Amino acid sequence: MKPRKDLILGLSASPRNNGNTEIILEQILAGAEQAGAATKALNLAKLHVHPCLGCERCRQKKACTRLLDDMQQIYPLLEEARGLVLGSPVHNYNLTSWAKAFIDRLYCYYDFTDTRPREYKSRLAGQGREALVYAVGEQPDPREAGVTIKALAMPLIPLGYNVTELPPFMGFFDKGSVKAENNLMKVAFEQGEKLARRLIG
Repeated sequence: MKPRKDLILGLSASPRNNGNTEIILEQILAGAEQAGAATKALNLAKLHVHPCLGCERCRQKKACTRLLDDMQQIYPLLEEARGLVLGSPVHNYNLTSWAKAFIDRLYCYYDFTDTRPREYKSRLAGQGREALVYAVGEQPDPREAGVTIKALAMPLIPLGYNVTELPPFMGFFDKGSVKAENNLMKVAFEQGEKLARRLIG
């Protein structure tokens, strides 16, 4: 499982089509492409990703074989792309249910020891993977983002990603309102460039 260092998978976890979360994702990926990366974007809310059932079958199978939903098309993309961008709007001080379902379904990448408490190690680790996470919220106070950024970032670290956390983009609710913020668009574009350069070298 050797990922492509020039490929970045971008995931929006917003139920609003062409909303602020997707617009920021597009800018980040445009910056990455400008710096020489290839990109692939998906909206998790448009796919059917069932929540993890905790069946533990993946501990033996080394893959999620019980839930044969759209996550099965995301797994190979995730494995191929050394870069990951994951964005979510703020829902009740936290990430959306689509982002949570995606993250929980990455449990299948862990190998566990036989002794308790069982130690674990990710099969994605040690491959130079980089991730960028961001959140978008309605209220202007960044404290209103709650735990969203940490909830996006923390699960990716033990999986083997070096994670860059962007400060939450706050004060945006109306659809497409981020487009009017040229500085914000520039920041998103530049972060995509930086991500690509970290991956490609």
